[in-house]
Amino acid sequence: MKGKRQERILELIQKYDIETQDDLIEKLRLIGCEATQATISRDIRDLKLTKMPTGAGTYKYVRPQPDGGLNMEKLNIPILSSVRSADYAGNIIVIKTIPSMASAIAAGIDGMEMREVLGCVAGDDCVIVIARTEDDASAICNRMREIIRLS
Repeated sequence: MKGKRQERILELIQKYDIETQDDLIEKLRLIGCEATQATISRDIRDLKLTKMPTGAGTYKYVRPQPDGGLNMEKLNIPILSSVRSADYAGNIIVIKTIPSMASAIAAGIDGMEMREVLGCVAGDDCVIVIARTEDDASAICNRMREIIRLS
C-alpha cells in the first residue's frame, strides 16, 4: 500500500504543480487513495521531495536531483531564502522558515547525509535538527546563519 501510494505521489507531482500537502492529499483522494497529513508528510520525507519555484511566484514538490552529492551551497537559493533564523541549544538546532517550507529544508539537510546530523523533523515552518554533539550543532548552526546572510 505504501509503495503504491508513493508511486502515485511521484506521478502526481510530475503531472501537476502541487504546492502543499493538502493539495497532494486532495489529488490522491481524487484518484481513490485516501491518506492523512501525517502519512503524506512521512511519504514526502521518505521520497526526499523538495520544493522548487514554478516561475509563477509559487513552489511545487519535485523529486530530488540525481547528483546525490549535496552540500549546503548546492541547496536551491529560493529554498534557502525561505530560512528565517537558525539557533541551537545543546545538540538541537531549530531552523525557522516561512510557512510550508520546513519540509524542503529538512529534506535538503537529510540529503546532505552529514555525519554530524542524526536526523531532522519538519513541521510547517520549523525544522528540528538533532546533531551528534553540541559542537556539531554549533558548527551547523553557524553555517546555516552564514548561508542565510548570503541568500
